[in-house]
Amino acid sequence: MTMYRKNANRLWAGVTLLGVLGMAYFGWQWHQRQALNQQIRAGVVIKQGGSPALQRFSAAYDQGLHGDYKHAVQTYGQALERTPDAIDVPHIHFNIGNNLFLSGLVRTINEDGTFQDEARYAFTQAKIAYEQSLRLDPHDQAAKFNLALLHSVMARGMQGASKEQSHMELSNLPIGLP
Repeated sequence: MTMYRKNANRLWAGVTLLGVLGMAYFGWQWHQRQALNQQIRAGVVIKQGGSPALQRFSAAYDQGLHGDYKHAVQTYGQALERTPDAIDVPHIHFNIGNNLFLSGLVRTINEDGTFQDEARYAFTQAKIAYEQSLRLDPHDQAAKFNLALLHSVMARGMQGASKEQSHMELSNLPIGLP
């Protein structure tokens, strides 16, 4: 009986040791990720350390901070091509939406109060990016808020420009009823 208890105690000690080592490893990973996030927030472009996707994400974030929205969207797209961690993909789509939204907001407005075609296109693409982010992470409150904000902006100025109808006669067919 005492041999059984000694073996059971050794087994539990080994399991406990593995648990403590696992917690330490994941704690170290969390600390590394927090340090990289602090660097990104501070505007430091990550050139070494982190994955290639994180380096592209960092560069894109910096471009967006400096108002270069078009290149930021392209760089976020490159980050998606470098197969980031699954947990980061919704955040990348969210940031793509943010940059497209801001890009649409800085476009000029037509004389009748409607948005220019470039702004309309940017808003439509931002909507798609926010929806993709929410498909991947349905509980993201920031993406829900930004999508609602985008819908309110789009509702005010998205009516299309009026297009004049052509009154052209096709070959020798008369226009109107006989």
